[in-house]
Amino acid sequence: MHLTVTGKQVDVGDALRGHVETTLDTLLGKYFRTAIEAHAVFAREAHLITADVSLHVGRGMVVNSSAAATDHYVAFDAAAERLAKQLRRYKRRLRDYHGGKTRSPAERPEMAQAFVLAPVDEEDDDPADAATADGAAPVVIAEMSTELPQLTVGEAVMRMDLADAPVLLFRNRSHGELNLVYRRGDGNIGWIDPAAPSRRGAGRA
Repeated sequence: MHLTVTGKQVDVGDALRGHVETTLDTLLGKYFRTAIEAHAVFAREAHLITADVSLHVGRGMVVNSSAAATDHYVAFDAAAERLAKQLRRYKRRLRDYHGGKTRSPAERPEMAQAFVLAPVDEEDDDPADAATADGAAPVVIAEMSTELPQLTVGEAVMRMDLADAPVLLFRNRSHGELNLVYRRGDGNIGWIDPAAPSRRGAGRA
């Protein structure tokens, strides 16, 4: 496994790098031996140190975790414990996912364009300027390609949870249409399936 440990306004010494490597090797040896790469990033936020850990455990499968504390080691250990809980929760399903049969060409993931947009300036009180801004395209900060996988709803929820992401767009394996799962404000998971009404209508015909 390829490991990188970096710091943002934080000094990362050999002792901390060694601790990160030993901890992740132990964790992966216990739960998931086939990880491809790992990244640990330490940063200072006010009086706290944040540790962001990312594991690339397979094609399109990323596990993210973060924690903050007043000490580098405490922050990393808390983030690593969150990773362990996530891997424990999905250990059997991850093994099944990677040990399954080779996907057919129709099941292989598509690629889609992803964009990072600049925030809207809400302090502009000039109505003429506002009208112009409303009709203009948003400012694109970054553009990249992202995988659009074909998954069951359960697999999509698992990927979103492991990546600690707020939302995941995917193609529903049961009918091939675009679906969305997302984290609701009440802590539950939302699922949007635009194809569902048409399927219900077809069933009544």
